Amino acid sequence: MRILAIETSCDETAVAVLDGERGLLAHELWSQIDLHRAFGGVVPELASRDHLRRLLPLLRTALREAGTDATQIDGIAYTAGPGLVGALLTGAALARAVAFGWRCPAIGVHHLEGHLLAAMLEVPAPPLPHTALLVSGGHTLLAEVRAVGDYRLLGQTRDDAAGEAFDKSAKLLGLPYPGGPQLGELAQRGRPGACALPRPMLDRPGFEFSFSGLKTAVLQAVRAAPATEQARADIAYAVQDAIVTTLCAKALRALQFTGHDALVVAGGVGANRALRTRLAHEALACGARVYYPRPEFCTDNAAMIAVAGLYRLRAGERSGLAIEVRARWPLEELAPPGRGRVL
Repeated sequence: MRILAIETSCDETAVAVLDGERGLLAHELWSQIDLHRAFGGVVPELASRDHLRRLLPLLRTALREAGTDATQIDGIAYTAGPGLVGALLTGAALARAVAFGWRCPAIGVHHLEGHLLAAMLEVPAPPLPHTALLVSGGHTLLAEVRAVGDYRLLGQTRDDAAGEAFDKSAKLLGLPYPGGPQLGELAQRGRPGACALPRPMLDRPGFEFSFSGLKTAVLQAVRAAPATEQARADIAYAVQDAIVTTLCAKALRALQFTGHDALVVAGGVGANRALRTRLAHEALACGARVYYPRPEFCTDNAAMIAVAGLYRLRAGERSGLAIEVRARWPLEELAPPGRGRVL
């Protein structure tokens, strides 16, 4: 089965072609970072309009790169939620129109399921079942992945996501948007122990996260610190260390709870080098192995939507003709492939 996939949940426009036997044939992505930088964050209306401009050219490029035409596409997968409604509608409308015109089935895919299955694109792929840490700008959660479509939510953030905490802290330090990667670079010049910041909810049992208090602590640290580059680097180091320490401790706690020896880390923050280094060391000490998608598949992309769509289309799932998207969509509402349409 050959799948064309479209991802437009936020500020990345992406198209991919995935073949069930030959693997990923093409993946194209257009980032809107430059568009939103002047505003310090994503402007939903601008994101939707840019998706409209970019989608068709990206689709044509992906088909050409894959050496594929309409007659060879067996199904269309598109992100149906969660995300920005306007952005989701642009991708969903194109996907439904293409599926209707090409007379092939379409499936609306859960964005977070795409992230959870992104590591399936790699060799070796993670075994099932496993424990997953999904950590990005909009989501931070721990889940037990018992099978494709069978997810048990163990815990999630009560407020800010880890990626949001990175970006907001970076903004307080005067770093340009998007701030998370910039903060990681600055943290490399920071001194361990020079600045103390709290580890949110680390002293409490369970698997929930909270990062809003960390943002307040960073604001106070910035106000109290001298106006030097070293002081900024020390705060950046402390921010990264607090977030990474919290994520690692909760992830290892979840591994012990589930009894699995495989941990999948997905989402944009999964590309953070400090997190990867710490998790690799601590998981190995516990007899577990950590699996990641390659860096370009940690952030939003259509390849992961293609993987999730392939599983569901193969099982006979179909979305209706109506163009339906969901800004909020609990992961627990999903069922294994073949047990009904997603939307």
